[in-house]
Amino acid sequence: MTLFLLAFFLMYGTAHAYFYLKTRSAFRLERWARVGLVLFLVLMVAAPVLIRVAERKGLEEVSLVLGYAGYLWMALLFFFFTLSLGLDILRFLARSIGASAKPKFARLVPSGRTAYAMAAAYAIVASVYGYFEARNIHVERLVIHSPKIPQSIGSLRIAQISDVHLGLFIDRERLRRIVTTVRGLDPDIVVSTGDLVDGQAGSLQGLASELLPLRPRYGMFAVTGNHEYYVGHDNSVAFHREAGFTLLEGEHLTVAGAIELAGVDDMVGARMGLPAKDEHALLASLPRDRFVLFLKHRPVVPATSAGLFDLQLSGHLHGGQLFPFFLLTRLVFPVWNGLTTLPKGSRLYLSRGTGTWGPPLRFLAPPEVTLIELVHGS
Repeated sequence: MTLFLLAFFLMYGTAHAYFYLKTRSAFRLERWARVGLVLFLVLMVAAPVLIRVAERKGLEEVSLVLGYAGYLWMALLFFFFTLSLGLDILRFLARSIGASAKPKFARLVPSGRTAYAMAAAYAIVASVYGYFEARNIHVERLVIHSPKIPQSIGSLRIAQISDVHLGLFIDRERLRRIVTTVRGLDPDIVVSTGDLVDGQAGSLQGLASELLPLRPRYGMFAVTGNHEYYVGHDNSVAFHREAGFTLLEGEHLTVAGAIELAGVDDMVGARMGLPAKDEHALLASLPRDRFVLFLKHRPVVPATSAGLFDLQLSGHLHGGQLFPFFLLTRLVFPVWNGLTTLPKGSRLYLSRGTGTWGPPLRFLAPPEVTLIELVHGS
């Protein structure tokens, strides 16, 4: 956790320093304006921590105001940074080529102030679009044929939600929209693959009851994500139970007499000193003649687990959430989103997630509810 925070603030602080230098380069700022800008940027760098502190102190209004300011700024800065850096690279290449071969070519690229204005305009437009895209839930459909699904059942419909992040921004209205979407799919099973909870008890007040109307035929099941531990494991477990979910913490169940449903806690729990159950031992104990559906928050498949399950459902990456952030996630995780075929007959489905983390926006990575249909067949 400490290394993650250090890496986050190093990158986030560098982005703010870049913005400051670009602003000073584009405009002639008076001393008072430079001081004010520095103070604002320092506050925005610290905002993610200050928001959590305010939440834990029960200062809900402070955390909400600071949250909207801090996280909307995070999105604006990200969009500004990506386009501005791209334009800087383009200007550098144009000048290099122009200096050696085609002087007129360098005139085609924007000046520093024009590039700044373009990046700022892009940041605003992308943020407005992303605000509405985050509220437009897509239904992704996946059909898996397997002889392990009993012919007597024919098929099982499983609705997957992931990374809802109930708390500061994912409020009652957003949750009701998710519940309505899931109910409209008429699933036999509902699963949550982590990060359902991302807020303190105060911001979650009354939200668990909103999930109760789901009531699928064979039940609701979930695993923890990293954010369940960040905001408090005990409170997160209590919320899941109140909402009607059965948490699978290194456990498995036989569902509908047809499939084995297994799940493990997120690895953050073990890092925080909580007891962890061995994934390989859990999967190896399951019968091989039944379809094994495995829930795990992160899309990580150790070599020892491949072949011990038929389908793993995961989340965590949000599909990048804000394009082109997925380029960074690909450096850590070899998959992005969608269905991936793994060695030894296993498959992995990675959801883009249903909610948002940080900025309440999504850009070219719409939220999804996934309907997986397990069908008897070859």
